[in-house]
Amino acid sequence: MRFYSQSFLYDDPWSIVSYAFFMRYPNPFASHVLSCDVVSRNISPTGTLVTTRLILKSGAMPRWAPKGMVSRAESWVIEESEVDPVGRVVRCTTKNLDHVKVMRVEERVILEQTSDDKTLQNTEARIVSGFGWGLTKRIESHGLARFKANIQRSRQGLFTILELIRQSRAQTMTMGVPSLYTPSQRFASGSSASQTASEASGSSDNEQKPRGTWLNPKSWL
Repeated sequence: MRFYSQSFLYDDPWSIVSYAFFMRYPNPFASHVLSCDVVSRNISPTGTLVTTRLILKSGAMPRWAPKGMVSRAESWVIEESEVDPVGRVVRCTTKNLDHVKVMRVEERVILEQTSDDKTLQNTEARIVSGFGWGLTKRIESHGLARFKANIQRSRQGLFTILELIRQSRAQTMTMGVPSLYTPSQRFASGSSASQTASEASGSSDNEQKPRGTWLNPKSWL
């Protein structure tokens, strides 16, 4: 088994990085991702948003791999996430469903808000092969090297999405709501999201309240 761990600090607030994390596909640095579909999504009894997504990825076998090691170069990956908007934490676990005897990769990502309103990402991964035939260690080492390379490309892709969000926020309309209301605003304790947006825009109860992505937690992703 091979283990990998890395931490990275984003200057952007948690709400923006979390949104970009779930909107990261497609991007120019993830051409290997062929599809991404939501299987289920619900609000837990504790108020967290729980989502399961199914992702199809393509890959290439190393030249030294025996012919017929895997039947195809594509693999289904299941992603299970939980968003805690109160505690400002995202927990996400992914693992491949195909070729698990050759190599199983389990990745865990935690995004949490720091005291200075930045976002800390902690990533852990375990690579395990049960192939045998004297190739177990070589397969695991290859998987670890690929994971290290892919995590850098993944971060570049996330930076691309973050930049698009920044550009959107700089325009008159931000994420579908007036620019006075941004995703980084925190909801006041004991008040609803619509009340917070109304106060930020200075509108009265009789005026139509703005509606947008971040006013409805169910539409965040």
